[in-house]
Amino acid sequence: MTKLYIDENIKYLFEPRSLAVIGASRDKSKIGHAVLQNVINGGYAGKVYPVNPGGGQIEGRQVYRSILDIEDTVDTACITLPADRVYDAVRSCAEKKVKNAILISSGFSEAGNIKEEKKIVNYARSQGMRILGPNVFGVYSSEACLNATFVSGKIPSGHLAMITQSGALGLTLVGQASVENIGLSAIVSVGNKSDIDESDLLTYLCDHEPTRIILMYIEGIRNGEKFIRAVRTAALKKPIMVIKSGRSSKGAQAAASHTGSLAGSDEVFDDVVRQCGALRAESTKEAFNWAVFHLANPLPKGNNVVIITNGGGAGVMAADACEKYGVNLYDDPQELKRVFSPAIPAFGSAKNPIDITGQAKASDFIKAFDAALADDGVDTVFGIYCESALSPADHLDAIIEENFQKYKKRGKLIVFSLFGGQKTADYVAAAKKRGIPVSDDVYDTASALGAMYRYKSFLESHGASDKTAGALLDMTPISVIVSEIKKQGRFFLLAHEAQEVMNLVNVAIPKSIQTRTVKGAVDAAAAIGYPVVMKVVSKDIIHKSDAGGIALNLENELEVIDAYGAIMRNCKERVPGAVIEGVDISEMVKPGTELIVGARRDNIFGPIIMIGLGGIYVEVMKDVSFRSLPVYAQDVIGMIKELRAYPLLLGVRGEKTKDITAVINALIILGTIINRCPEISDIEINPLVVYEQGDGVKAVDIRIILAKSEER
Repeated sequence: MTKLYIDENIKYLFEPRSLAVIGASRDKSKIGHAVLQNVINGGYAGKVYPVNPGGGQIEGRQVYRSILDIEDTVDTACITLPADRVYDAVRSCAEKKVKNAILISSGFSEAGNIKEEKKIVNYARSQGMRILGPNVFGVYSSEACLNATFVSGKIPSGHLAMITQSGALGLTLVGQASVENIGLSAIVSVGNKSDIDESDLLTYLCDHEPTRIILMYIEGIRNGEKFIRAVRTAALKKPIMVIKSGRSSKGAQAAASHTGSLAGSDEVFDDVVRQCGALRAESTKEAFNWAVFHLANPLPKGNNVVIITNGGGAGVMAADACEKYGVNLYDDPQELKRVFSPAIPAFGSAKNPIDITGQAKASDFIKAFDAALADDGVDTVFGIYCESALSPADHLDAIIEENFQKYKKRGKLIVFSLFGGQKTADYVAAAKKRGIPVSDDVYDTASALGAMYRYKSFLESHGASDKTAGALLDMTPISVIVSEIKKQGRFFLLAHEAQEVMNLVNVAIPKSIQTRTVKGAVDAAAAIGYPVVMKVVSKDIIHKSDAGGIALNLENELEVIDAYGAIMRNCKERVPGAVIEGVDISEMVKPGTELIVGARRDNIFGPIIMIGLGGIYVEVMKDVSFRSLPVYAQDVIGMIKELRAYPLLLGVRGEKTKDITAVINALIILGTIINRCPEISDIEINPLVVYEQGDGVKAVDIRIILAKSEER
């Protein structure tokens, strides 16, 4: 497991021995008053020092005119001053040897005042002090009984920690957690993330004993590689749920203007957080729902889920929901019949969903639940109750609570969706307060189950090994090629140069010959054998097809001659001034499954690899998957399996399985190149033609782009 350096300052952010509120106010409408009052009323046992140039007393406590007037040490200072007074306050804090400054103050990078924000942070870091914010609502820690926020009302303690980039949304999340009866272990807003970011906080919270689940709201990531290390390490210890805005282009723009951060590529973010074991939720509602279910239940031991319902239609809906969220329904008719036939009414159905019918009484639910509990083949029960005259809501305690406790004692998982009138709705609310995972929507329940099973799968596949996947490559010859190209002032490789790189790393390519004349093209085609492909060679033409610089499936000498003339004319017309160095003649490879594989340096997450359905369909279908480097072997396999095109590799309509092992090797090789050769920014093979198992792959079209000096 990766070990992370924990800045001791972060500990004192959540567990300060003493705290100063700079900007403390007697005016109850001011943030400086709310923060001070919350600290005092929250039961914080450390020393509290109000600071205000006016002096006097606030809430019966002496007010210091300056933090420098405090005789004792101060671990953390909470600053609530206007933006133009913050720098001087930070300088005083540094002189006092304060470890952390929480800048609740706004008016910095989120308002365009980037220079002042950088000035404050640079000075603080030079003095060994960390900055949280600016533009935050503060910090809450249940363990320290510290409420250094301007959140109104008492914050219930519990086991959910929240990190939020938006202060306003963070305040809303606190209220929503209270409504959902979820107690909080810690809350912190990161605001502009000028210094302390979510990765620093994750590093602390992953070993924070009161915290069992971490929920993050993110608008953008600045240091993706640091974020990946923090999430991957923390997720192996506890579930991490992520809500990220900026999914759409307009959303990304809004995120940038809101907190001065960049949203980055959502596709890459989505795949990377999944790779690291985090669970990305679509909404705050979904995230809290997942949290409720995770806090209430053990992780499932196995994958067999059984639906038990007294409503056939609700059972079918639940089955649909389970399929949508990747929940595996137990599908062994003989075993299901053996387990459930003795426990359900004669007119019921022992197929999954187990339908005990609308005539079922509480005792029928209990018998079916007991049968599932007693059988080792059933791992999880999804119970569905539909209120009726024969199954009134008065029976819900017997149906739900007693069975929930029995399953929990056995280490099994049981969840519920309840449908009915007001009595049922009242019970749902009451059950949630008692920590029982219930919902009034089968899709909400299935979504939570799906999240639990995804997390279980991550722990099983990643928790056992730290061995990463990489290829043993001699990078020296590749570096020589790259150096020669850069001497020429080029930042991309020509076709024959890219092919040479592939030869060096043992990725198969079509036979090819480069030539400058039409006669040379004819001779090359004859030497290779028909049919052939002809491509223009020019350092000025990267996108050959757009320039009309490609001719496919040339069957004879006459077609080669005609194609040569057409390519020359097209390129001169469409790319005037381009220097044409000749053409590349290569074999027309036999058909296979066409993929795109690549590696590049993402501006947020660093080196990443990519795979997708290739050829002409890549832009249309956008069936692609990404992973951040380094990768584990299971990461590479997982990204292939999540493609919609994956069944094509398994073989369809009587076709044989394709050489998936060769695809994996090609991906790992590209990842190794991009990771070990910083001069290269992008490698792409499209298409990578995949043949039957044992027949390998062939890299048909290779594009290699070099990094400009400012990009490295």
